Amino acid sequence: MKIAIGSDHGGFELKAALIQSLKTQGHEVNDVGTSSREAVDYPIFAHAVAAEVAAGRCDRGIMIDGAGIGSCMAANKVPGVRAGMAYDLSSALNGVEHNNANVLTLGAGLIGAALAQQIVESWLGAGCTEERHLRRVKLIMDIESGKAVIAPPPVVTPSPPPQPKSANEIIDLSAISEEDLVRIVARLEALGGSATPNSRVAADHPGPSVGSNPETARSFLGLGVGRLSAGPSPGAIPADVGRYIDHTLLKPNATAEDVKKLCEEARDFNFAAVCVNPIWVPLVAGQLQGSGVKTCSVVGFPLGATHPETKAFEARRAIREGAREIDMVINIGALKGGDEDLVLKDIRAVVEACRDGNAHCKVIIETALLTDEEKRIACRLSRKARAHFVKTSTGFASGGATAHDVALMAEEVAAAGLEVKASGGIRSYTDAKKMIEAGATRVGASAGIAIVEEALEARSETPELEK
Repeated sequence: MKIAIGSDHGGFELKAALIQSLKTQGHEVNDVGTSSREAVDYPIFAHAVAAEVAAGRCDRGIMIDGAGIGSCMAANKVPGVRAGMAYDLSSALNGVEHNNANVLTLGAGLIGAALAQQIVESWLGAGCTEERHLRRVKLIMDIESGKAVIAPPPVVTPSPPPQPKSANEIIDLSAISEEDLVRIVARLEALGGSATPNSRVAADHPGPSVGSNPETARSFLGLGVGRLSAGPSPGAIPADVGRYIDHTLLKPNATAEDVKKLCEEARDFNFAAVCVNPIWVPLVAGQLQGSGVKTCSVVGFPLGATHPETKAFEARRAIREGAREIDMVINIGALKGGDEDLVLKDIRAVVEACRDGNAHCKVIIETALLTDEEKRIACRLSRKARAHFVKTSTGFASGGATAHDVALMAEEVAAAGLEVKASGGIRSYTDAKKMIEAGATRVGASAGIAIVEEALEARSETPELEK
């Protein structure tokens, strides 16, 4: 193809990398500028790219600025252009397959060169072929040209609001069959589950189940529901800590037999996940198939001092080999040095790899090496990067999880829907319980069996825990 490409000063370096990649693939490139890192106005170059495409001088156009949003708006002012912004492979493919986008805009501040090259390659290889999508694209173009007549939606007169029920009319849960109650629980959980912009992730992770989320079970039991049977039993409340635990083995001298034993234990105790080094991911994924226990791997572990692109590659390979969760270590030195842009780029590279592969990303911030303010900054950057969890520790630093750190992290991320994983030095039920009470929804531990056995013992000695 013949590709028009442009950028402002913020996208200059990424543009250079993409030009080289495009030429290597055999495309002809028309670089409309900018030609330096000197500050310029992005609408000028977005218009130049769009004009080349609209005039038919180029087949497709690519424009890069800091976020990609402003250039998308500017390009779409040119008649005949359908510009779409992409931040991952799914959005790039959707823009072409559903909307026949002929201009792609990218945010150099949101994605790295490696992901950008993958996005561009996928975007150029996609096409809009389905009749329903082509019909809608034609409607878009007719709206632009003034040919389309869009009828307003019919006016619907709202029904009067229902009158509040008296206390005597409140539904008695005991009158509802168990089968109907299960359906109600499942529907409420679907409404309250974690949302994600990526529909494939939503399909793979539809939200917590009663069996996998003791907090959900507790909320219903607190309303007076005596029994729940949607999926596996939630177990004793609140002594069931097994579904909080990532059963972990990250020692460098671990053998295949050690890993197989770890998986067998995870299946027997119904742990949330098995967390291992990347070399063991295929083995673990095979051992856990059909068990409901997830495969988790670590990235940039344990120091975090590798390039964002390297971490993203490591994550993508682990996901291809069966990992459904990735625990990545941030660039701790960059955070300590105040380079928040690099830390964000570092996290985002792995998050995008995870979201492209239907996996969840946990961001290890290594709390023992940070001040409270640095912990807060790391949590905020994880939110901005759209991670799924923040995690306290690798277990290889000078200290592990503390209830103080877990509470601080939960305070920073809970409102955005992120969860907190506590790890490092958690060796007993008492330790785990403190972390959960402080706000942790997952616990990483190599002593998972001991924790569960201690919890069962505590339950037997304290019968009121059954209530």
